[in-house]
Amino acid sequence: MTSGADHGPDGGDLGAVDDVAPLPAVGRLPGGWPAEALAPALLDLLDETADVMFCAKDAGGRYTAVNDAFVRRTGERSRRDVVGRTARELFVPDLAERYEEQDAGVLSTGEPLRHELELIRREGGAPGWYLTTKLPVRGADGAVLGLVSLSQDLREADDADPALTGLSRVVELVQASVAAPPRTSDLAAAAGCSVPVLERRVRRVFGLSPRQLVLRTRIDRAADLLTTTQTPLADVAAACGFYDQPSFTRQFARLAGETPGQFRRRGR
Repeated sequence: MTSGADHGPDGGDLGAVDDVAPLPAVGRLPGGWPAEALAPALLDLLDETADVMFCAKDAGGRYTAVNDAFVRRTGERSRRDVVGRTARELFVPDLAERYEEQDAGVLSTGEPLRHELELIRREGGAPGWYLTTKLPVRGADGAVLGLVSLSQDLREADDADPALTGLSRVVELVQASVAAPPRTSDLAAAAGCSVPVLERRVRRVFGLSPRQLVLRTRIDRAADLLTTTQTPLADVAAACGFYDQPSFTRQFARLAGETPGQFRRRGR
């Protein structure tokens, strides 16, 4: 985020006020387009992105716009069945509560929620990883009127070939160290690069930060143990590098929207 200071990198002024392009009139975009003309085109464009779920909500939590991918996520048949309803009317209580908590943070502070890693059940019930961003929508007076949200399916990253140099060693280390999660510096050493370079490479291939990649691998292992074995929850927690069962439950519920026990029952 910029500081707002009117100085260039050498300390000099960036220019007089007359050199700065005027802001477009309210309701108009650069080039003279009316802002409202862009909304239908954007919604149509979002319908072309099967791996991205989009929704807009008003301050009361009611959906005001959604794309087809989001409709499929709810299990409803059309946008008409979704628009005007709330998360509590469309999702199981644990998921609805998590979405409301996220929304409340954005609506009350006016601050965006960016790159939240979430485990969401896809069409058919199989869990999948998503990155969610929520941004406030403001009126002409600056008041927060609602929010818009995008959740990107990381399905492509699930099958990605880590072709960048050293990244395969990172993946091997993460998968081999689920019970004792490695630090980002350990991953960088395995890749033979600096931490900033590792951050860029991991984001390029997986769409995640290294820490998110480690956490995703641990939760994936936990999800597998929960649905394919009878391993007690405390032992699942220990096998996946969590300090104790309560911390595992909190982290799993934050990402999946349901407790490990609920996930186990729903997955069978």
